[in-house]
Amino acid sequence: MTQMSDEPEGVSKPTGLRQFFPILEWGRTYNRSILTDDLVAAVIVTIMLIPQSLAYALLAGLPPVVGLYASIAPLVLYAIFGTSRTLAVGPVAVISLMTASAAGAVATQGTAEYLDAAMTLALLSGLMLAILGILRAGFLANLLSHPVISGFITASGILIATSQLKHILGVSAEGDNWPGMLGSLASAIRETNIWALAIGIPATLFLFWVRNGAKPALQRLGLPERAADMTAKAGPVFAVAFSILAVLLFDLEAEGIALVGAIPQGLPPFAVPSADLSLIEQLWLPALLISIIGFVESVSVAQTLAAKRRQRISPDQELIGLGSANIASAFSGGYPVTGGFARSAVNFDAGAKTPAAGAYTAGGIALATVFLTPLLFYLPITTLAATIIVAVLSLVDLKTPGQLWRYSKADFTAHLATILITLLAGVEAGVIAGVGVGLVLYLWRASRPHAAIIGRVPETEHFRNVERHKVFTVPHVLSIRIDEALTYLNARWLEEYVLERVAERPDLRHVILMCSAVNEIDASGLESLEAINHRLGDGGIGLHLSEVKGPVMDRLNRTHFTEELNGKVFLTQDKAFAEVSQDTGEPPEPVDHYMARGLI
Repeated sequence: MTQMSDEPEGVSKPTGLRQFFPILEWGRTYNRSILTDDLVAAVIVTIMLIPQSLAYALLAGLPPVVGLYASIAPLVLYAIFGTSRTLAVGPVAVISLMTASAAGAVATQGTAEYLDAAMTLALLSGLMLAILGILRAGFLANLLSHPVISGFITASGILIATSQLKHILGVSAEGDNWPGMLGSLASAIRETNIWALAIGIPATLFLFWVRNGAKPALQRLGLPERAADMTAKAGPVFAVAFSILAVLLFDLEAEGIALVGAIPQGLPPFAVPSADLSLIEQLWLPALLISIIGFVESVSVAQTLAAKRRQRISPDQELIGLGSANIASAFSGGYPVTGGFARSAVNFDAGAKTPAAGAYTAGGIALATVFLTPLLFYLPITTLAATIIVAVLSLVDLKTPGQLWRYSKADFTAHLATILITLLAGVEAGVIAGVGVGLVLYLWRASRPHAAIIGRVPETEHFRNVERHKVFTVPHVLSIRIDEALTYLNARWLEEYVLERVAERPDLRHVILMCSAVNEIDASGLESLEAINHRLGDGGIGLHLSEVKGPVMDRLNRTHFTEELNGKVFLTQDKAFAEVSQDTGEPPEPVDHYMARGLI
């Protein structure tokens, strides 16, 4: 395999024009070997993407061909502006569900207005992402914590799988939330189409087997590993072919089996999304949520795959890449797109070396829209539903709640709240609630930072929590380690904490605040320090600071606090303790405390 540069692949940071057009970075070393790898990966991803694109368009409530349209121009634009070498952009399950929820709120499925709403969502999402990229605002992805994202994706997977059961059963059912979907399915269960079940259940079981068991089985039959892997990846195509054959052999159209029907042949049309301000006013918030969720999912996948090859991605440039992909989707009759985990993993495993593999995939999808769409007329909707169910159930993570419960009750609360609200109130409410709960919990934790009373570990210069270690203390000295920046969120809490500890010790003469973990002291924090200083001074108690960081000390020196401080500022906690503990000439006394509670 030809190496693309003298440095580890993708490690050097591009500069100049290449920073904004990554294609200029990888394109300058493109050669025949890389072309071959990209073409092979493109063939495999194209085979996988055709049934997926049709299925996800169905999930979004759009004509199946729209899924194909959303898999052509966006891939080309991402190849130009994106920084991930292996990310595969296109329709994905969660974004399709969010599109259906947002578009369904302003128009009826199957109408031109509904399609227009979907294209407008893509345009708004693309513009938002591109603007954030230009402003270098990739850090905004951090607003969504992992527990919130994990909870949302798990709940979305459950909603999506449940929404597709009506196609497996061959019944009509509605519902905007999980209880509504289940109730509607229960009411319609007596109308189950046995022929739909006869296709849907075997297709679902086959696709589940293909994901995990096909490759080993093919290898046992003597097929080489590479050929077995490629054949297994083509499993959805086999499911499509066999279900179409079953419809034709048994004339299942006459038995009430819903079919894909006629799909327009030809390349995507040039389309202009709506400029209706009232529609934009209704869709801007859903578009923002789609942008955030899509970006976080895409960047997570891209970073995971890049790390495996020692490559790098730029989150800010990824915003521009995904933004341009969505704008291209909007003007080519598509709907919102992002990087998908499953197809990106396939693209990676198939040996894709550059984003050109995505452009070649777009070419393969374009050929399919021109030549293959007539063959899909007899494709049962139930087969596409099986494809969706198998894909999204892999998103449902049942291990994380237990892990979070053991590790962090606060993160578990945010995770569970996101799941429940998404299931009960819908995807948009779930995202908003998850962010809100996560923010409230963060503010609550920040307002009650960890602080520990500390003493010196015998025969060392180290100071540790008295409730965890055997340490030396003296009754007239109180040493407190502050493990958080002092801001308006926790300044009042610290003031109350210190004064309460002081009130418990009648012999106290000195208080030392160890500030090694304090990265910032804002105006409110400074005001609380001043209040503590005055209160302690009035009681004849000295206030001392130790291990204050340089930038924090610089700011304190610009105020009157250091002049008014009734104690000293020490370079180390050891020096502070050694000086003030000798104030009465009393020797240190050992205090035994073992691992009771708190943090080191």
